[in-house]
Amino acid sequence: MSKRECSPKCAEKALATEKRKISGKMGRTFIVGGNWKMNGDRKTIDEIIKFLKADDIPTDNEVVVGVPALYLDYVQQRKPKNVEVAAQNCYKADKGAFTGEISPSMLKDLGINWVILGHSERRKVFGESDELVAEKTALALEKGLKVILCLGETLEEREAGKTNEVVFRQIKAVVDKIKDWKNVVIAYEPVWAIGTGKTATPEQAQEVHDALRKWIAENIGKDVAETIRIQYGGSVTATNAKELAAQNDIDGFLVGGASLKPEFMDIISANK
Repeated sequence: MSKRECSPKCAEKALATEKRKISGKMGRTFIVGGNWKMNGDRKTIDEIIKFLKADDIPTDNEVVVGVPALYLDYVQQRKPKNVEVAAQNCYKADKGAFTGEISPSMLKDLGINWVILGHSERRKVFGESDELVAEKTALALEKGLKVILCLGETLEEREAGKTNEVVFRQIKAVVDKIKDWKNVVIAYEPVWAIGTGKTATPEQAQEVHDALRKWIAENIGKDVAETIRIQYGGSVTATNAKELAAQNDIDGFLVGGASLKPEFMDIISANK
C-alpha cells in the first residue's frame, strides 16, 4: 500500500476525526457505557457478549459495561478486547468491617479499571449523599480507577427550575475532594428520564451539558472543561441516539435497559 492509500479502517478514523473537528469535540473520544444494573445471569450475559463480539465497534469509540459485582470476573474473562468492564459501585474505604461492600483495590485486583459512582438509584434508593459520592470518587481515583460520575435532577427539581442548581451542587461536592479530573467522565442523567421511557430532548440535554461545561471552566479550569467527557443518560435508544450524539457537548451515553439488547450496538455507533 502506498503512502497515499488508506485502508477502510484508516478512512473511517479520518472521517470521524473530521466530524469531531466540525462539531467542536476534537480530542474528546466518544464513550458509551452500558449499565446493566441488577440484571443478568450467566446465560443472558453470554448472549450480550455474543452481540458485543458480533458487530464491529468503531475503533475510535470507547465502550464500558457496568456489571453486577457477582459477575465482574465472569465478564472480564469473556468480553471483547475493545470493551472495558466497570463496577456499578465501590466504597469510600479500601478495607475494613463494611459487610457487603467492595473496595477499589478489590476491583483493581480483578483487572477492573472503571466504576460507576453517584447513580441516581444509589442516591435515591440507598440514600447516598453528595458527600459520600465525593468520598467514594476520591478514593477510587486515588487507587487508579476511572470513574463515571453521575449527576441529575428529579422531575420536581426540573419543574421548579432547579436543574442547574442541583447538578452544580452535586459536582461541587466532588470538586472539594479531588484535583485531577483526567480519569473522570461525567454522566448527566435526569432522574425523571431513567427507565421511564421519557427522554430529554436533544436541546434540553445540550442545555444542561453546556451549562455544566461552563461551570467547570469557571470553577475547575478551562482545560478540564474542554477535555472532560459528558455523557447523556436517560432512556437512550437506537432511535434517539443519533440526534442526541449530534449535540456539541454530548460526548457519549450511559445506557440502562437498552444495553442488555442488540440495539446497544447501534447506540455505540450513533456518532458515526
